[in-house]
Order: sequence, then structure tokens, then C-alpha cells
Amino acid sequence: MDARGAEGSGASRRRAVRRVAIYGAALVLALAVALSTGSLPSPDEARDWGEGLGDLAYFAFVPLFVVVNFVILWPILAGAAGLLFGTAAGTPLALAGVTAAALTQMFVARRLAAGHHGNLLPERTRAVEEFLARHGAVAVLESRIVPLLPYGVVNFSAGLTRLPFRDMALGTVVGAAPKVFAYVALGGSLSDLASPEAIGAIALLVALGLAGALFVRRQIALGRT
Repeated sequence: MDARGAEGSGASRRRAVRRVAIYGAALVLALAVALSTGSLPSPDEARDWGEGLGDLAYFAFVPLFVVVNFVILWPILAGAAGLLFGTAAGTPLALAGVTAAALTQMFVARRLAAGHHGNLLPERTRAVEEFLARHGAVAVLESRIVPLLPYGVVNFSAGLTRLPFRDMALGTVVGAAPKVFAYVALGGSLSDLASPEAIGAIALLVALGLAGALFVRRQIALGRT
């Protein structure tokens, strides 16, 4: 590549970095505004909305999940699924929403990268990029297990790598299913947190958190050997 081509490529990469930064700042601002203005719906408002739609709510939930998940954390939306549809119907709907939202956020990030995905992340993350390329679905599944790791961060970061979309979908479906079930069950039992379903959901979330923490500890120990 000649000097002019290299300069053009560098300018294009800088524009991609700016787009990514602006997008991230806009999401943070939107979330801050929603929280500060009290724009997030209450459980009662969510239930009234679902009842007002009738059977259409089953078809509208996943697309709305995808859109709203850009500013509202997915556990809240999964809880809303349990509140609206119950655990049996809410779990597959919420899992479909989580998966579709992950793919959508990954797609948006990749579009913002504009062909530079795979070389926008810092050099020190190159090992992560290579791991994703070789073990995509497993890497995504492991990221869903790790406690306190925001799904949105994983989704957005994956769009800046060469991770295939099919691996994101498979890893999310398998890795997120237990947590989705627990949050849906908990959301459907908000009116009675002493019910067996609510207690079981809380116990499952605690168990998953402990299992995730042990997994992270084991991975750190393996990395030091």
C-alpha cells in the first residue's frame, strides 16, 4: 500500500472510531436521561400495556425488547416478560428477545466499524480477538456465565471483532437461558416474593452467580499457570 492509500485507510479508521465513540456516548446519555426523568415504566404500567395489546403482545414483545434493550437492561425486560406472560410463555419470548437484541447490537457496532472490525480494539486485546475467532460460540457462552459482565458490552464489543453472527446467537441461547428463566420467573412473582417460584428464581440466580464467580476464579488460576 502506498503512502496515500495508507493515509486514506488511517483516516477511515479514525472516522470509524469516532462513530463508535459517539454511539456509545449517545447510549449513555439516553440511559441517564431515562433514569433521571423517571421515564422507565413501572411494573403496573408494563402489565397494563400488555393487557391493552391482548394477543398482539406476544408478537410485539420481541421487536420491542430489541429496541428498548438499547437503553434498558435485559434483566428488567425479562422480568417484564414474566409479569406479562408468566414463566412458561415468558421464558422463550425473553430468550428470543435477548438473542435478537445481542445480534442487533452486534450488527450496529459492526456497521459503525465500517469494515474495520477486527482492528479497532487496542493491541492488548488481540488475544481476545483471536480467541473469539477460534472459539466464538464457547467464548460468548462463557461471557454470559461471568457475573456482573454487562451483556450490552459483550454484544457491542463482539461487533468490533470478527466473531460470526451464528456463534453469537448459539452462545447467547445456550449461555443466557438459565439466567433468562430465573429473571422471568422472578418478574412473574413480584407480587409475592415469598412464593416457591420467586424463592426458586432467587436461589437459581444466587447459584448462577456463585458458579460464574468460581468459573472466573478458575480461569484466572489457569491463566497464571
